[in-house]
Amino acid sequence: MKTILWCMLTYIATCGIALAQGSASLVSHSSENSVFLRSQKSHRGAYSWQMVKAADAQAGGEIISTSNYNTARWTNAIVPGTVLNSLVANKVYPEPYFSDNNRKTNKLIPDISDVGRAFYHYWFRTGFGIPARFKGKRLWLKFHGINYRCAIWLNGQRLGQMAGMFNDQSFDITRIAEWNGHNILAVDVQPVDNPGTTFKPGKNKTGAVGENHNGGDGEIGKDVTMLMSVGWDFTAHDGIRDRNTGIWRDVELYATGDVVLENAFVKTKLPLPDTSSASETVTVEIKNASAKKQTGTVSGVIIETGKRFNKAITLLPNETKTVQFSPAEYAALKIAKPKLWWPVNKGNQPLYTLSLRFISAQNKVSHNLVSKFGIREVQTDQNTPDKSRRFLVNGVPVFIRGTNWIPEAMLRNSEYRTQAELRYTRQAGLNLIRLWGGGIAESDYFYQLCDTYGILVWTEFWVTADTKLPSDTAMYFKNLTSTVKRIRNHASVAYYVGANEGKEVPGAGVLISKLDPTHGYQEQSECCGVHDGSPYKYENPMQYYENTASPRGSRVDGFNPEYGTLSTPVLSSLQRMMPEKDLWPINDTVWNYLDGNGFHGVTGKFRQAVNNYGEASSIKDYAQKAQLVGAMNFRAIWEAWNYNKFGFGDRWASGFLFWYHNSALPQTASRMYDWYLEPTAALYYSQNGLAPLHPQFDYLKNTVSVYNDYRRSFAGYRVEATVYDFNSKPVWSTSSSINIPADGVVKDAIQVSFPQDITKVHFIKLKLLDKSGKLVNDAFYWRSTDTYKGAWTMTGPAVSGFQDINNLPETDLNVSAKKQFIGRKPILKVVVRNSSENLSFFTQLRVQDRQGNSYPPTYFSNNFFSLLPGEVKQINVEIPLIASKSDLVLVTSALNSKEYVTAIKN
Repeated sequence: MKTILWCMLTYIATCGIALAQGSASLVSHSSENSVFLRSQKSHRGAYSWQMVKAADAQAGGEIISTSNYNTARWTNAIVPGTVLNSLVANKVYPEPYFSDNNRKTNKLIPDISDVGRAFYHYWFRTGFGIPARFKGKRLWLKFHGINYRCAIWLNGQRLGQMAGMFNDQSFDITRIAEWNGHNILAVDVQPVDNPGTTFKPGKNKTGAVGENHNGGDGEIGKDVTMLMSVGWDFTAHDGIRDRNTGIWRDVELYATGDVVLENAFVKTKLPLPDTSSASETVTVEIKNASAKKQTGTVSGVIIETGKRFNKAITLLPNETKTVQFSPAEYAALKIAKPKLWWPVNKGNQPLYTLSLRFISAQNKVSHNLVSKFGIREVQTDQNTPDKSRRFLVNGVPVFIRGTNWIPEAMLRNSEYRTQAELRYTRQAGLNLIRLWGGGIAESDYFYQLCDTYGILVWTEFWVTADTKLPSDTAMYFKNLTSTVKRIRNHASVAYYVGANEGKEVPGAGVLISKLDPTHGYQEQSECCGVHDGSPYKYENPMQYYENTASPRGSRVDGFNPEYGTLSTPVLSSLQRMMPEKDLWPINDTVWNYLDGNGFHGVTGKFRQAVNNYGEASSIKDYAQKAQLVGAMNFRAIWEAWNYNKFGFGDRWASGFLFWYHNSALPQTASRMYDWYLEPTAALYYSQNGLAPLHPQFDYLKNTVSVYNDYRRSFAGYRVEATVYDFNSKPVWSTSSSINIPADGVVKDAIQVSFPQDITKVHFIKLKLLDKSGKLVNDAFYWRSTDTYKGAWTMTGPAVSGFQDINNLPETDLNVSAKKQFIGRKPILKVVVRNSSENLSFFTQLRVQDRQGNSYPPTYFSNNFFSLLPGEVKQINVEIPLIASKSDLVLVTSALNSKEYVTAIKN
């Protein structure tokens, strides 16, 4: 019961904290006069939302949307949210994210395919007043996203309807609203038209192509929705029971004048390869919402340059025009020495601010629209030796070290969660996110953060090879148009793709190119210089180095859209995920369910790799050793791809996307961080492997190479390699002077020789030093003397022979931690010193209160690190503001140390 309560409290907290802490919002405000009608429940909003099953409403919208209607049978609702999230919060059904409660065959939560669409067909209702500052203006209600169809009523009158999950729409309520009283809003929300069945006819399980397929019977593909909600191998394999029916994005009340500005777009043109100037073309849609002719001026300014431009406009009653400002007409749109936007490691991420306003003939501002943009050009081509796809930013080829983004399975998203996930992504060093086609159109805030962090975004449009094509193409194109117009101005937008592994909706590419001609497009994710993916499960890391990790053939070459492995969550997350009885001994039935029906092999090869560190004796022992396996595998993948960058290694590679990045729900097959926002060791070993200047060890060749992700070269550097035996004694060492090419790799700078009598388990420390001898970066590896016996075995120095690790000599640590504030951010300054003569192996830090509670997300600059005798590590830890008010301690432990509890000094 305590664990279930924790899950619900986590959900409530992550939904609500962000707005209490700042002004960030998942969707952008449509006007400076704007409020979101968020529910009190879960979001800490100012509005009381209720819901009732449509069959029990006993009235139509003309009655439900009035104050005379009796809501005695209605219950509290979460908005933004879904029907099922509200039912769970109201304790009608158990928490789906605990244990295997969501399993369809358990029949704890009815599935829409069994009970019918009417079961999850609900009315939502709330009341609101009009803020005083809105009076005298035109009033709008905007629905930023519903799933799947809805009819909208206000004060007894029907406003209109919406359809499709990725469409937004504004409704003029000026004449309907009660300006000095209470307004009643009622929304009739219906589920998807084609919820599909979870399993194909005659099948009792799901899987990838060739393994009974994903997407159930494929019927859900006929709708423009989140296709993975019917079930997929990396998430709930049997789906989300209500298919995420609901008002899933914000409802906004805002005010403008009679003339409204929408969909501003800045098109950048650089005279590449010259980047000393930029030409900007600005377009904006201008709508006259009144029945009178309007005359006035559209005035614009790029705030950072201070340069202005304007144009006189006349609009007929209810007319909409697209107005363009070109650099040929306006010198203000020619920018000398622009500050260019670059992705991670290639440069900075400056953003410019476009401010547009319509000023009426009476010299009144009707509407002001502000939009951020970056000056950059993103291109792709196949000018590579193997015709593989490559990305270029501002004319510079960018080696892609990216990932595949999966949305939160039940749409339990928030500003807080989005910020945490993208901050971890940036910390790891990733430079591109693919929004996989079976997911969702991500939020404005998602793109804003990618703009800030320098992360490119590849956007796919809700079609997969596993499901059928949308049956209502007009609806699909309306949703597509809405989405492209919403996101196209972001600096991070890099590429559009029509489908995941399948055909586009005919005409999609033509429409996208018309809406946004500044970015590339391809019909599906596996064509046009992008080959098909794999591996997906745990494989012997030796196979990454020799390029045999996929039975489909070579995969570390060209451009691979899906290449990855798994980790497991840390112990505290596993304990939150399921009852203690299922943790140990491990209950394969539950663990496999929480691994997409066992798709990633968490109880198969992965468990074997964990037990190669010695048979686990408890869930604590198992969870700790599992972090070693995740750390080894994640870094090995990044480094194998690093080595082959642009042909510097043994093959030509232009980049890859890790499969996959984030846990859609609590999973035993986790990633760099888990659903609870707790990082795993894989995050920090990815951070190491993706460092812009990085010395790395190849377990197959026993060589050391140096990777450079910067656009400049580095001369006179030195790389050092030292081998330590089991007792922390150096037994071999060498160094090499190197010149590191710009955006390149120094291949096999050192050949490591291991003494014949070396201990079975031993360690390697690499250091990269600049020309003055200052440490630039380092890397630490553990290795065994086991012989690698070839592909598809569980043998070799990176996977087997580690049983002795349990007998490492004990180490002693000295730890100090002091709290300080940088602005409003509470930061812990931590110093960890290895005061013994023995290695401190896999040293982990945890911040918690005196009762053992953690406060994710907590951002450690490093973790799960190893310290040689006498070595000191300084770590910065940023904790949530709410945690800084608690009596906190720092818990430190290594695999071969006792647990140290350090009081945090103020």
